[in-house]
This record gives sequence, structure tokens and C-alpha cells, in this order.
Amino acid sequence: MILTVTRACNLRCSYCPTAKDGWPSLTADDARMAVGLFVDRYGGGDIKMFGGEPLLVPEVVRAAFDAAREEPRIRRVYLSTNGLGLDSEWLDYLRHYDKGILTISMDGAPEDHRRFRRVRPGAEAVPDAYDHVVSLIPELLATPRVVVTQTIAPATAARGLENFRHLCSLGFKRFNLLPGYYIPWRPAQLDALNIALDGIADEFRAAWSRGHNLYLRNLFVHAPTPFFNTGFVVDSDRTIHPSNIGLSGALGDTRIDTQVGSLDDPPTAEDLADKTIQVNDILRSHLSDRVWDSTMAVDHALTRTCRGLYPDYVAHRSRKKAARARPHGRRP
Repeated sequence: MILTVTRACNLRCSYCPTAKDGWPSLTADDARMAVGLFVDRYGGGDIKMFGGEPLLVPEVVRAAFDAAREEPRIRRVYLSTNGLGLDSEWLDYLRHYDKGILTISMDGAPEDHRRFRRVRPGAEAVPDAYDHVVSLIPELLATPRVVVTQTIAPATAARGLENFRHLCSLGFKRFNLLPGYYIPWRPAQLDALNIALDGIADEFRAAWSRGHNLYLRNLFVHAPTPFFNTGFVVDSDRTIHPSNIGLSGALGDTRIDTQVGSLDDPPTAEDLADKTIQVNDILRSHLSDRVWDSTMAVDHALTRTCRGLYPDYVAHRSRKKAARARPHGRRP
């Protein structure tokens, strides 16, 4: 289940396609209703909370977490955030939440992180996004299952490896790579992205060869639609869709074609599955050739990187398994 708990955000990142203004947010009751519906009608699984910035409606996020805590058919609950709403209280809650996975979006070194993460015009005073996350690093590193999503914009692709190394230097060990989707890339920027991804892949290989547990979420995710999420999608206005492609302002019109119900009138599992089949054709019909070709090129680059890493990851896991099986203190 994908919960778009709010479209509101305190930042205006230049590469983010999400339509943010003029939308309602879910309520805590909506979140609890969605979790119950997900379990009872669709069998449960993982829950992913997105925005906007979810922590602008903390009571809704907490309601979803609490509703999922005791439900055995909920496996994991993911929270994706820009980090500005995190504090010691939230991290203490997540530290004791066995199903929780916290994903923080970062660009890398401070100059690149700040370059694209502009404060929403007219917003109340917002801390520096980079400084705020860095101030929480001791607590973040003590929190299980924290993943950093490294966003890679076209303009910073040439520094992708440098930014990855910077994030590693902060102590993070779990990563998700996210180059910019549904925006145009120039050929030189795509070349730079491929070079950066090759360099990042080499960093993973080197770490695994030394026995270090560096984690790359991309290795374990296969999505039928690039970037967007497929499943039981509850948008912030309580409508239900098989994909969140309508998050994008440029794709807002697709919501008419993808809607299959609402929290008050939910679809059957069969109706949801039937509509899922149509998503990619709907998406393609709303995009220019340039944006589509850029998205496919970016997705190909990331897929190529993952496929190249699988043999090294399998070898790494085999070595770790063999080491655990050896009697204590014995060396091969």
C-alpha cells in the first residue's frame, strides 16, 4: 500500500515533479481506515508513506504506524522524508518500531544538497535541510534500517560518485540510488550518470570484498513503472489508484484514467489489478518523446548497474554465510 499522506512540502526541490499546492491531506482516521482496508481486502504486505513531506502531518503518519504495529499481515512500514520533520522523539519511536524503515532523501555534499532544496516561498522559518539531518546523525546511526536515498540530478551527475562518498563519510551504510526521472537529460549528463554509477558500483564491490555490509536497496526492487509505485495507492484526497503517477504535476490528468475508487467506495482486488495493466500506456500517452527517452535512458543506466552488481553481492553473501558457519576462532 502506498499512502500519499499529504502533497504539502516545506521545500521546493527543483527536480521534484510532485504537485504540492491546493491539495487536502489525509486524516488520522483515513490512515487507520486505509490500513484496515489494505489488510482485509488486499491481504496486507508492505506500507509506504510518501508526500509531499509526510512529517508535515505527523499525526497521520503516527496513526498509520500504530495501526500497522500489531497487524501480522503488515510486514514493513516505510517512511520517506526530507528529514526536516525528524527529531529525537521520532527517532526514538522508530528505534523501537520493529517493522519500520526510515528513508531520508539527500543529494550528497552540502553544496549540492542545498543547491536544489529551496524553501517554499512564504513558508515559516525552516532549518537548513543538510545541517538538520547532520545534527541528528548520532541518533540516526543508532536507529535500525535507516536508508539514504541519494538523489542525482542531471546537473550533479558528474559529482555522483563524490556525493556518494560524502554520504558514506557521514556514517551511512544503507542506500537507495535515485537519478532524476521524468525530466530531460542531455547526452553529456547521461554519460556522466553512467560514469558515476560505475564508480558507485565499484565502491560497493570494494566494500563487499572487505566484508563490509554496505546495502543497496535498488538490488531488491523491481517496479513495472519507472520511479512510480504500483499497488493499492491512496492519494491525499482519499481516492484510490493502482499507481501514484498522478503525483506529478505534469501527469495530474492521468488521475482521471487511473482512479478505481475511494476509501468510501474501494475497488475489488480484481478491479485494481485490471487497472494496473493500463498504467504504462496511460503514462506514455501523457509524456513528450524527450522526457520519455530521458526516463528510459536513466532507468536503463540504473538497471545495468544493478545487474552488474548481483554476482558480487551473491559472492559477498556467500562469504558472510561461510564465515558464520565456521567454528568460532577458526580461519580458513
